[in-house]
Amino acid sequence: MSRIPTVTRESVPQDQLAAFDELVKSRGGTVPDIGPVAIMLNGPELASRGENYRAYFRGDEITLPTKVRELAMILTARELDCQFIWHAHSANGRKAGLSDQLVDNLRDKKELTGLSDEEAAVINYGREFFRTHRVTQPTFDAAKAQFGVLGLVELTNLMGYYSALAFNINAFDVGLPENLTELPLPI
Repeated sequence: MSRIPTVTRESVPQDQLAAFDELVKSRGGTVPDIGPVAIMLNGPELASRGENYRAYFRGDEITLPTKVRELAMILTARELDCQFIWHAHSANGRKAGLSDQLVDNLRDKKELTGLSDEEAAVINYGREFFRTHRVTQPTFDAAKAQFGVLGLVELTNLMGYYSALAFNINAFDVGLPENLTELPLPI
């Protein structure tokens, strides 16, 4: 259960009802009661704009392969101790081609060995930024060599977007769904 009750049409600002109604309609007519959208829907205009960002990361325009996107998502979840994002994306990462060893070792904060150059670029870039709030030139250059300028911009913003989601999830203490398919993060 979250620190705040599930949003209702009556609880949102009246001047944002159109955005609320549109978001609820786009999600099958049901107000979400778990996850980052359940929190962000309290600010319907904000949530609506975030949906455009999310659609880009899950759409056909993004140049990053699914495997890279999922690795970036679960790396962000691990670095920010976000159980919900971990749960939502670790199985997807496996399906996208991440090895069980990589996913399990990332979850358990064990040494990551046998990484492809692509995986190492994501891990090193993300970890360095999350841990130091900067990226050194060699790490930047290695990621740019793997993904190009556009891909690196996408990777950076994907991690930033999932960081914002993790901030909402962790700050509002959003729980996990009952049907866990992956082991939770040891925190």
